[in-house]
Amino acid sequence: DRGRLRAMKASFTILLLAAVSWAQTPAVTPVPHASPLGYSYSLPSDWEVVDPHPMEPLMKQEQAKTAESPEEKKGIECVQLTLTARKGSPASVIVVVELPYSCFGQTMSEKDLPGFAMGASDGLKKSFNITDPQYGAYTLGKHSFWIERVQGAVIDHPEAAYTVEIACTLLKDGAVCWMAMAKDTDALEAFEQGAVKLDGEAEPALVPAHAFEKKATP
Repeated sequence: DRGRLRAMKASFTILLLAAVSWAQTPAVTPVPHASPLGYSYSLPSDWEVVDPHPMEPLMKQEQAKTAESPEEKKGIECVQLTLTARKGSPASVIVVVELPYSCFGQTMSEKDLPGFAMGASDGLKKSFNITDPQYGAYTLGKHSFWIERVQGAVIDHPEAAYTVEIACTLLKDGAVCWMAMAKDTDALEAFEQGAVKLDGEAEPALVPAHAFEKKATP
């Protein structure tokens, strides 16, 4: 419904603000890329992991000021940034964001996936001038994915151009999205080829080669 969708859009805005900001943030010691929500994700060891927690409360506070419903405020409160990693200079950035159903107070089914994931597009437009959008759909085991890829330049810094790719799915206990701001093909490949485990099912890569062959509805 509309309130849930607005909550998702607010969550994505936080994700994008984080990605742009942490492209320049000093890295810290890597942490495990596994979540209590029931999934894990692997990146090459030369990616540096950044601690998102010091800035996350401020970002949520700013987003909450524009919330139009209790549901939207709840979505902002519950969204969690579980991984922020970067590589290179200027940096490519990978971010993972999740929404636990236990906190949000609602579950989602597969029919909710397109609406949930499309919040990504609106969030992108707040931070990037985007061109060449591509949409796709695929499955990993029992999990359906929605994916989008665009070319994006940061609105306030048009010289900062990226390939931005977002993949989202629904797990048993929550929703999760992975996002890459890739400066080059190596970074995009690292994002797509990261091994994942989803509700106990191991898959060799987050994004299969055929991901954009089946078109998702934008």
